[in-house]
Amino acid sequence: MQTTSHILMIRPVDFKFNEQTAGNNKFQQASEQSDVQQQALQEFDGFVDMLRSNGVDVTVIDDTLEPATPDSIFPNNWVSFHEDGAVFLYPMFSENRRLERRNEILKTLERNFEISHINDLSFYEGRNIFLEGTGSMVLDRANKIAYACLSVRTEVEAFNNFCQLAGYKSVIFNAVDSTNYPIYHTNVMMCIGDKFAVICLDSIPNLYERDFVQRALSLTGKEIIKISFDQMNHFAGNMLQVKNDKDESLLVMSEQAFKALNE
Repeated sequence: MQTTSHILMIRPVDFKFNEQTAGNNKFQQASEQSDVQQQALQEFDGFVDMLRSNGVDVTVIDDTLEPATPDSIFPNNWVSFHEDGAVFLYPMFSENRRLERRNEILKTLERNFEISHINDLSFYEGRNIFLEGTGSMVLDRANKIAYACLSVRTEVEAFNNFCQLAGYKSVIFNAVDSTNYPIYHTNVMMCIGDKFAVICLDSIPNLYERDFVQRALSLTGKEIIKISFDQMNHFAGNMLQVKNDKDESLLVMSEQAFKALNE
């Protein structure tokens, strides 16, 4: 199944600019505002309310002040959950993001969801090899295909290990932004739904790789929806299809992404 009606969200307590990740994340911008945490909390709570009011089941777990984890609102980078009950833990690039992996989060989830086994790939951190979950990879769960653009945060060895353990076929390529800088996470430039794929094909400079990705998507029957660099820069590639309690499909995106879309 490609979509889910259950979402895990980590409520921030100290959201702020992360110096440790800024070097290779060109989408991250420092804010001069002093109330960033308060704004993030307000947006977070409003987003949770919106999802729940539309019939999506949201599990909210509060972050902790210690240790300091400014990016904790992105748990999909350190953990992924799978239909067979498997859980994967991932090797993270920055040291403060590694602190986001908390066993008590898994214990809380285990009360309501099956966890059959845990595949812990975090040992790769000792070798400076990284794979940041479903940020680094975009998963076609129904067809068991994992798409990944390579970067310092998405490396081949760990990616291939995930694919072997999870039973996925791999589609590997390179992607860059409009300034030719490598894109750090695949889910910035593409997303996959049950019947469609949103992707910035222009970000794949190698024409052979671009065609390879297109064919992989087409062979699974996905309608390919192309977005531009400008739309990608407004996070139009960073969407998530979910289902609600009426089995209706919903496409979740930021307001900035929505405004960047064409008719």
